[in-house]
This record gives sequence, structure tokens and C-alpha cells, in this order.
Amino acid sequence: MGLGSDMYRQQILDHYKNPRNYGEIEDPTFTHIGENPMCGDEIRMDVVLEDDEETIEQVAFSGDGCAISQASASMLSTKLPGTTIEELLEMDRDDVIDMLGVDISPMRIKCAVLAEKVAQDGAEIYQGELDVEKTTTED
Repeated sequence: MGLGSDMYRQQILDHYKNPRNYGEIEDPTFTHIGENPMCGDEIRMDVVLEDDEETIEQVAFSGDGCAISQASASMLSTKLPGTTIEELLEMDRDDVIDMLGVDISPMRIKCAVLAEKVAQDGAEIYQGELDVEKTTTED
């Protein structure tokens, strides 16, 4: 582990201790909740779309869980505004790991991708392509 990963660890801790966009949006375009039962993480993602109904304008998250799930949600909430739903749906776990900047053990991948999956499922429900009450990382 070089210096780089140390800096990223700081970044994860910073997002965990000082989460960006934490809270709930009064009237979101869509909102969705998901959990990672293994770790006890639960995250709610609120998303507001611009008038074009495809560009993400604002994202907030709430819930609680381990540092990785919370930092990932916080970072995602700062990264998504300005992107489209299509771009969100194209994201995969490699994008999340790149965003976090650290090597994540297989056990922690589910914590890392929870927020992304919740946002993606929320978008698909909004588009009428998915019907689940709650996202879960259990396959």
C-alpha cells in the first residue's frame, strides 16, 4: 500500500465523518432504499431530475452503515449531479471502486456498491423497468 491509498483512506474517513448531501430531499423525483444485510448498511437515495427528466440535478442520501457504504453514498451524491440517468445506469462496481480509490476486499464490495445499486434501482423503478420495494445486496 503506497501513499496514494493512505490519502484515499483519509478521503473515505472524511466522507464518512462529514458526509456530503446527507439528509432527505423534500420532494424528490424518485427515492429508493436499499440494504446490505450482511453488514447492516441501509441507505436511502433521493434524486431530483432536471426538467428534461433525464439529467440528475440533486442527490441526497440518508441511512447508516459502515464507513465504506457511507463514504460511497456521499461521494456518489457529489458525482451524480450533471450526469444522466443513462450514465448512472451504465456505472458498475469498477466505477465505484475507482471513485473510492482503494482496493476493496470481496467482502466489502457489497458495502461499496450499495448506494450505486440503490440509485440505479430507483432510476429503473422511476422508468417503470423494475418493481422492487427495497434493493438488497443479497443475490
